[in-house]
Amino acid sequence: MSPRPPRLAARELGPATIFALAIGLAALWLLARPSGAPTASYVGQWLGAESILLLSIALVLISTLPWVESWFDGIDRTAIWHRRVAITGLALLLPHLMLAQGEGDGGPGGALGAIGLSGLLALVAWAIIPRWQSVVPRALRPTVITIRDAPGVSRVRALLGGYERWRALHRTTGVFVAFGFAHAVLDGTPFRDAPILRWTFLAIGGVGLAFYVYRELLARFFLSLHDYQVARVTPIGSDLTEISLKPLGRPMTFVPGQFAMVYLEGKDGWHRHPFTIASSPHEDIVRVTVKALGDYTSNLRETVEAGMPAVIGGPHGRFFHHRGTDRQVWIAGGVGIAPFLSWVRALDHAPIAQVDLFYSADGAHAFGDELLAAADSHPELRVHLIDTSAVGRLTTAQVLSHVDEAPKGLSVFMCGPAPMLRTFQTELARAGVTPRRIHREYFDWR
Repeated sequence: MSPRPPRLAARELGPATIFALAIGLAALWLLARPSGAPTASYVGQWLGAESILLLSIALVLISTLPWVESWFDGIDRTAIWHRRVAITGLALLLPHLMLAQGEGDGGPGGALGAIGLSGLLALVAWAIIPRWQSVVPRALRPTVITIRDAPGVSRVRALLGGYERWRALHRTTGVFVAFGFAHAVLDGTPFRDAPILRWTFLAIGGVGLAFYVYRELLARFFLSLHDYQVARVTPIGSDLTEISLKPLGRPMTFVPGQFAMVYLEGKDGWHRHPFTIASSPHEDIVRVTVKALGDYTSNLRETVEAGMPAVIGGPHGRFFHHRGTDRQVWIAGGVGIAPFLSWVRALDHAPIAQVDLFYSADGAHAFGDELLAAADSHPELRVHLIDTSAVGRLTTAQVLSHVDEAPKGLSVFMCGPAPMLRTFQTELARAGVTPRRIHREYFDWR
């Protein structure tokens, strides 16, 4: 029998907690302001404290603790909010630097602050580079591409690029936050006249750094890891590969729609990557579907073979159709079909509501025959295969034309390219679908 999905926290619970903490800290600084404190300098110090609060929250969010994932309704949403609060925390440092001038800049605190700020800015640039097209105006993109592909720059990219290098550098975030924290403790002028501000600040920074130490030194001893072996590597079309993994010991228990951290040993060493599970929990293997997107995934067919060892960590995620209404729409784009494959493959053991599955792909549909066969066997499932090269992109109007339910009573589950999902999310809400009933998997959170 398939395990029941864990009890879910409300989607807004985690973000609401972040806003409450930020507002609470602002109220405390307003009430505890020492008499005679210069307004501009005090505001600058407060913004610095808010920055450390948000950066500490960012460290908590990447601690890998299960309750943190539940609080934010999935590790993918947790990662997204980690990025948001970290960027906001860094943005607050600019007005902090402008307003809180001269506060011990010549002492050790100033040097520690400079080191922390420089390191954090470098990490932000490192995180933005892979997504440069989302921040560079369209008119400037050809110039950026020319510079990117220049011989000297391309060699630097080859040396510094790759998920594993990005991940290793990203793990130094807590070190630079510690420098900023030490800077504030040494140079925080208001702390001398308002002990409550000092002790609150010490608690905020201490908690964040404690979670960071846990993540780096202790978390590995509490991870749920399972030994597997590669059973098959199956090419599907030109850019998809299905990897089948068989357990060597106790298999991982998961709910359809979840994903796992998959560690694979290839000919070029071990690699770690999050992959959505595409198999049913009732199969004796775990299957993941991989699209050739980066260096590692593009070379997967050549580097991974049957018999090679693998380790699966998890499962993670809260992308469950159980949370939907009796009338559902599933929308998949490209490799975003993976979680829906798991749902469809589990139909014999996990009945579903009335569902229309829309699978959009450019050209032939991987697994299309399997999905149509499943629809023939399960009347509650209707499958619509959309070839965008022939009929254009799937639209919200097309989706709703196949649904006989009023939009308010509809639940929508989506997985695919981010621009496609953002468009559907906006247009479905405009059409009357309740926003809380629009669910998506953020499989590109890395």
